[in-house]
Amino acid sequence: MLKKVRNILTVIFITICLSILFSGKVSASDGSLYLDKLDFQATIHSDGSMDVVETWDIDIRYTNTLYKTFKMDQDKFSEITNVQVKETTDGETKNFTQINTEMYHVTKDCYYGLINSNGDFEIAWGVGLDNSSDTRTYEISYTVKDAIAKYNDYAELYWQFIGENFEIDAKEVTGTITLPESANNMEEIKVWGHTENLNGEIHVTSLNKIKFKIDYFDAGRYVEVRSLFPTDMITNANRVYSTNRYDEVLEEETKWANQANLRREWEEIQGEVIGVFLIFVVLALCIIYIEKAVKYGKKLKELKKYEPEQRLEYFRDLPEKEVTPGEALYILEEPYNSFTSKFGKIFSATLLDLKLKDYIDLRVEKNEKNKEKIYIKIVKEPNENLKSDEQEILKFIKKAIKSKPEIEIKELEKYITSHSTEVESLINRSQKLILNQLSQEGILNKKQKEEYSTYMGTAGVYYTFAFLVVIMFFLAFPLSIVLLINGILCSRIKKKFNVLTQKGVNEKEKWKGLKKYMEDFSLLNEKEVPAIEVWEKYLVYATAFGIADKVLKQLKTVYPNIDELDTLNTSTYMYFMYHSNFSTSFSNSISSSISSAHSSATGGGGGFSGGGGGGRRPEVVEEADNASFIKIGLYFLEE
Repeated sequence: MLKKVRNILTVIFITICLSILFSGKVSASDGSLYLDKLDFQATIHSDGSMDVVETWDIDIRYTNTLYKTFKMDQDKFSEITNVQVKETTDGETKNFTQINTEMYHVTKDCYYGLINSNGDFEIAWGVGLDNSSDTRTYEISYTVKDAIAKYNDYAELYWQFIGENFEIDAKEVTGTITLPESANNMEEIKVWGHTENLNGEIHVTSLNKIKFKIDYFDAGRYVEVRSLFPTDMITNANRVYSTNRYDEVLEEETKWANQANLRREWEEIQGEVIGVFLIFVVLALCIIYIEKAVKYGKKLKELKKYEPEQRLEYFRDLPEKEVTPGEALYILEEPYNSFTSKFGKIFSATLLDLKLKDYIDLRVEKNEKNKEKIYIKIVKEPNENLKSDEQEILKFIKKAIKSKPEIEIKELEKYITSHSTEVESLINRSQKLILNQLSQEGILNKKQKEEYSTYMGTAGVYYTFAFLVVIMFFLAFPLSIVLLINGILCSRIKKKFNVLTQKGVNEKEKWKGLKKYMEDFSLLNEKEVPAIEVWEKYLVYATAFGIADKVLKQLKTVYPNIDELDTLNTSTYMYFMYHSNFSTSFSNSISSSISSAHSSATGGGGGFSGGGGGGRRPEVVEEADNASFIKIGLYFLEE
């Protein structure tokens, strides 16, 4: 209903705009441009230069001259040379004549490429459509000198193919970047794309090619590409820096990715709240949501939450011997809608479990500065004796190790950070497998879990709308109260769903008891203290629960001479846990790496050279506002 009201008012708005527009004179010289497709073919050379060919498939109306500008910055590139412009409409090539003088209206079939009066490099060409329209294809080529920066660890391309002053909309923007030579593998090539609409995609498609695509590009936005590739591909560049680049770039791109994710979340909400500004729908909506509140109240009374059949303050034994860390954490904390944030702990704990089950080996090595290095090695291939979610993590580790005998944990962290798509896939697969396993074991009710998620999302929407309504339009305060009541009811309903079966609730009580036992056991004064071998298994789950450091400290209290115990010397697992900072350092690093990889889709940037503006020379400046007026109205209707 809100959407219909919004569209009705929008149509009225556009009608008024068009009435005002056509009440005046519309000049035949009101030109316009639209790109059906804008394609970039960029070839990087070993000397750090880059050849670019732009193909403009463009609809032109009442326009004399087209142009493209580049912001000059000697710190980013030195110059642009070898400019050529040609028309290739319908496959027939017409080479334009080069001139060396800046012109506002360029002579038909002529072009220039030079520093203009504003200090920008400008390519402009005459199309000769002052009083007519046509669809043309133009090919603009040029060479960017010193476009590539060479660092100790990587060479970097950071180029703005379209600047925010570019004035032409495009149905599609595509590009291909060819590197000087092939990399050993595609993982050596890192790529990020920046565009304000967050509607593009970029991929490494082969050992020496990068491709990007943006659908429905809006004028006034920018398109940037950033890539790190093997530094030895660039042999004699002028921009050489004796520092490493990767960590700085990764930190910057991660920050922009997080900002982009926040923008996406806000834009999703923004489109749904427009209608609540309209005062005359407040009463109708109040009635609708009061009726819903009555239904929610009835449903709330019908639901009955399972309770544990036995309350346990402490539980000393493992509830189930073959429960994976992911399953245990899922049962204990029920991270139904925050699985990604919990996955770092699950990943770390699974490594320990794989070590305990002899699928991998972990060893600690100290360098000359007494700093620890942790190495990981695969000992045994995954098999049917290993649950599916742990098999997935083991396969991921194997892929990271590749053909090496072992790798340092720091290398695994970097692999995670630089392979966002694989990490995203691993998280999704792991959650699905854990859900299926718990469902098959009679611990989780998948249908109730789906309803739980639905009501959780619905409650969030109610809370958000209630807040936005009262902030943006105070007169809608009664509606905000009704929405808030519905949100509270949905939250209460969500909590009463039996996502865990009765068996699952009983298991959760045991895991709660075990967690509390691990946290408090040094205070219990028990006569029998579990053997070291038992604590090894405890520490797997303690890592998943985030309490491993606390457990290790209490273990020292129970075993004050633990360093001298024979069992510790023969138990490489416990030695590893006790003599390394794995539980703190690695677990935190893995969580951070997974979080960065999960949010790797970028939307920041906008601060690099190249790009600039582009468009047409206005024929009658005074009448240009009419076209903008129509555009604003149509944009509002689409939104």
